Amino acid sequence: MNEQNPKGTVLLIEDEFGFRRIYTSVFKYAGYDVLDAEDGEKGFQMVLKHRPSIVLLDLLLPKMNGLEVLKKIRATDELKKIPVIIFSVLGEEREVGMGLSMGANDYLIKGNSNPKEILDKVQDILSAQVPDAK
Repeated sequence: MNEQNPKGTVLLIEDEFGFRRIYTSVFKYAGYDVLDAEDGEKGFQMVLKHRPSIVLLDLLLPKMNGLEVLKKIRATDELKKIPVIIFSVLGEEREVGMGLSMGANDYLIKGNSNPKEILDKVQDILSAQVPDAK
């Protein structure tokens, strides 16, 4: 894993360009490296290739939905410890429960969370991670 940036890398897997642009700006301004993918297939390939510090994952994605991406991340030994926050407009109890039971670290609803709250949540999860012994 190539960690040039001590803050880490955030991967946004989100099909809506506007959300990707806003959150890329928020995380870059806070000092993170940011990668993004507009569909689930590309997002999973980016997790494999780049091993980001954390993934912000939408559920309603083309090519492979967010739950499928989460399932593949959690089923892959070298990826399964990467924190994943589901960030979706789907806020029904069923979706939240399913996402958390499949291994998401948290579940945030787009309309209920502003960019500062999302940034704070990412920082909280990353600061709770135990760094690998070097």
